[in-house]
This record gives sequence, C-alpha cells and structure tokens, in this order.
Amino acid sequence: MTFPETLTQDAARIEAHLMATLAHRADQPVIHAMRYALRGGKRLRGFLVLEGARMHGLATTQALPAAAAVESLHAYSLVHDDMPCMDDDDLRRGQPTIHVTWDEATAVLAGDALQTLAFELLADPALGSGDTRIALVAGLAKASGAEGMVLGQALDIAAETATAPLTLQQITELQAGKTGALIRWSAEAGAILAGADPQPLARYATALGLAFQIWDDVLDVEGDPEKTGKRLHKDADAGKATFVSLLGLDAAKTRARSLISEAESHLSPYGDRAANLIACARFVISRDT
Repeated sequence: MTFPETLTQDAARIEAHLMATLAHRADQPVIHAMRYALRGGKRLRGFLVLEGARMHGLATTQALPAAAAVESLHAYSLVHDDMPCMDDDDLRRGQPTIHVTWDEATAVLAGDALQTLAFELLADPALGSGDTRIALVAGLAKASGAEGMVLGQALDIAAETATAPLTLQQITELQAGKTGALIRWSAEAGAILAGADPQPLARYATALGLAFQIWDDVLDVEGDPEKTGKRLHKDADAGKATFVSLLGLDAAKTRARSLISEAESHLSPYGDRAANLIACARFVISRDT
C-alpha cells in the first residue's frame, strides 16, 4: 500500500482499538469526553509505532496497543493544552474543544483519564515480555513528563511573559520536548518491541519532530483555518517568537526541508523497508493540516 493508504488504515485500526477499550466503561460525561477527544486526527504518532514494528518483522496487531497508547497520551495533551489556563482554544480538529463542549472540570478529568489510559494500554501482554513493556512505559513516561512534553509546554507558557523573545536555540530545545519527545518515542517503540537497536529511528525522529514543528509554525502563518481545524496566528497575536518569526517564512521552509533530508539519511540501514517512513517525512512538510 502507499503511505496515504497505510496512514488511513492505521488510523482506523488505532481508533477502533481505543473505542473498543472504552466500550464498556461507565456511561458518564468524562467517558463521553474521552471518546470525543480520541476521534479524528492524523494518527501520525501511532503510525510511526506500527510502521517501526512492521519494519522489524512484527505484526501490526502486536504493536497496536502501543500505537493506541501514544495517541491516547497525545489526546490528553491536546485537551489540557486547549484549556483557558493554557492556550485557551475553542476549536480542535474542526470541532469545539472539550472544555467548551462540556466544562473545564470535565476537560481536566478527561485529560487525566486519557493519560492513565495510555499506561493501561502499555500493560497489554500482547506487547511482549514484562521487560519490554517496562521499557515502553518508562520511555513514554520520560517523553511525556518533566523531561519531555510537559517541560516543553511549561517553557512555552513561560515564554508568554518573558522579558525577551526566545532565541532560536531556546525554541529548538522547547519544541524538542513539547513536540519532538513523543514523536521520538513513537519511532523507537517498534524497534523496542522487536528487541532491536532503536537509535537509527531515534535519530530519524529527532529531525522529523523538529521539521514537524517548523511546519506547524509555517501553517500558523499561511494555513487555512478550515483545513487545519484550529485557530491560526496565535503565536503572532501573543507576541511569541517562532521559527518563522526568527528565520523568516522562506528560511523556515528551507530549514524544514533540510531536516527531512537529514531524517531520510538516518533510515539508510533499513533500505527499501523504510519507504513508508521516507514518505511520512515528506508528508510532514507538504501537509496543510
């Protein structure tokens, strides 16, 4: 299958697994909010988990709980990120955000529950031995916590009241946590499941994650709100430094393309098996959402 076909099929598999996991939970607003938050999206992180596993000869079903786990954790981060105490967004994936559709308390609890669901999914015996599952749990905890995504978000919030705009190096470090850490874990997970060296995929994902964020900054400037499904120009309105504001639009695009070439170079050990990951990298800087 082509990369777009694989991405679409993987997204459907991941969503089905998540909905099946929640199917018999209590009929409560927080569960409804969790399901709402889990619907839609590109599922790029989940795809990276599944494709990394397939590249190492594993069945998609063996890696599916890990792919669902990172998508659940990513959904939690979006729910909390959209709240008034953070980015105060009322639109996500073209739909009203959780705190708008329900209320702030439900959004907090739904986000908390989505985070814990991620680690529940990583306990699935289908993922292999106890040591393998512990490695996945430890890696995701580090990638999503105070050394990864949470740290990046904290630095992003602090930048809003800083006396001077962040430098290019500071923004790069911020985004390596806020966006890059989960992308890196996702790329590594398949190799970990197979007991293989994850370093080539980690290097690929480091470049991919930074390119992904640069392209997000590009879309914030010249994207179509109807396609992105969210409010644009937020960073400029808040006076925050971005890759585009520091580099300029054309130079930011050039930097993103250079990072994608770098990402592709790290896949050379895999030969033809890396075709979908190469296509994924190119997709990152051609997307309009």
